[in-house]
Amino acid sequence: MTSLDKPTEETTADDGARAVTEAALLEAFGGVRGMVETVLPGLLFVTIFTINKNLHWSAIAALAVALVLVAVRLVMRDTVKHAFSGVFGVAFGVIFAMMTGNAKDFYLPGMLYTLGLGLAYIVTTLAGVPLIGLILGPVFKENLSWRTRNPGRKKAYAKASWAWGLILLGKCAILFPLYWWADTTQLGWVLVALKIPPFLLAVWLTWVFLAKAPAPIDVFAEMEAQEQAEREKAAAADAADRTPGRHRREA
Repeated sequence: MTSLDKPTEETTADDGARAVTEAALLEAFGGVRGMVETVLPGLLFVTIFTINKNLHWSAIAALAVALVLVAVRLVMRDTVKHAFSGVFGVAFGVIFAMMTGNAKDFYLPGMLYTLGLGLAYIVTTLAGVPLIGLILGPVFKENLSWRTRNPGRKKAYAKASWAWGLILLGKCAILFPLYWWADTTQLGWVLVALKIPPFLLAVWLTWVFLAKAPAPIDVFAEMEAQEQAEREKAAAADAADRTPGRHRREA
């Protein structure tokens, strides 16, 4: 290997690690399609309410499109976790708004969820178990190995969780005052505008931190290798027990 070959191989390895990290993040957070499913019901609600100020029609339209998105995923036999989370969020918003008669309450469950999630990122990081690691650990097939066996990766997860927590709490700092002071359409359009950019910023920072972190430890591969070794050892012992010469020596 020449001195010129080594940087090329290291660059290729780094590119591969970044590609794996990017694919895992897309899987965990739903990618472009997941973002569309997150934004569309709220966008439809605020658009219809801006036009006719009718809470019932706006709520029904938002819930209907959320259900259609789930149905499309079911027909395509695709994962439905992101679409289902959207349905539940819209359903709670519809229930709140219908119960109070205040259209702004359609957004309240989602805002409270964002606040709780932001606090969860901060608290779990302070507790030494950053939430983003709990979310992405199974995706990277490392489970919780990063806690005790991969300190560099744990540090990256902690940085990413801080980023998520602060971004979400910053978003709440904008939205909750608007909930009290702005009207429904103003709050709704600001909410739609703040759906994607903070999310993309948090995902990008997570990608940056993890791309520079040590590679994940594939605990599933380790368990499979251990099971294979045990099977081979058992097979070798069984073969030895069946050897005629050994039986004659024992006799």
